[in-house]
Amino acid sequence: MDHINHLRRQLLVFGTAAAGLALLPGTAFATLSTPRPRMLTLNNLHTGEMLKTEFFNGKSYDQSELSRLNHFFRDFRANKITEIDPQLFDHLYRLQTVLQTSKPVQLISGYRTVQTNNSLRAKSEGVAKHSYHTLGKAMDFHIEGTPLSMIRKAALKLRMGGVGYYPRSNFVHIDTGPARTW
Repeated sequence: MDHINHLRRQLLVFGTAAAGLALLPGTAFATLSTPRPRMLTLNNLHTGEMLKTEFFNGKSYDQSELSRLNHFFRDFRANKITEIDPQLFDHLYRLQTVLQTSKPVQLISGYRTVQTNNSLRAKSEGVAKHSYHTLGKAMDFHIEGTPLSMIRKAALKLRMGGVGYYPRSNFVHIDTGPARTW
């Protein structure tokens, strides 16, 4: 009898956890469909810059804030700026909503010129030849105080685009391309 009760409790716990996880995408997408401001707080680990921005005011994207984000996400090695896909900021905002954190996002890599990407590719096998970074559609990051595995799980659950997991290098990659994982 105790064995049956133990199994019953385990089923209830796992069932509740699965139901909660199933609700995550709906919650995150509902957040985007609700007319409310979207804010991000970021640190650029290479330049030391910090940025707090309300990039969406509840009705539309704020172009001046998107310009600030484009500069923040620039290729710091080549000092080149490109237009970053605003959907990338939406993805990041959704992730923070699902993870229930407003802690700063630690940006490791945003936009990269083709030359920078090729230079990094020559030094590492983990850099894609046709990287979404070169299109302004990708970022590598971690969130202060949030385990990488949780960030990865939430990003996969949201099915937002590409999700790469690099625990040895302490970052997660997300992009606005087709849903895929590595």
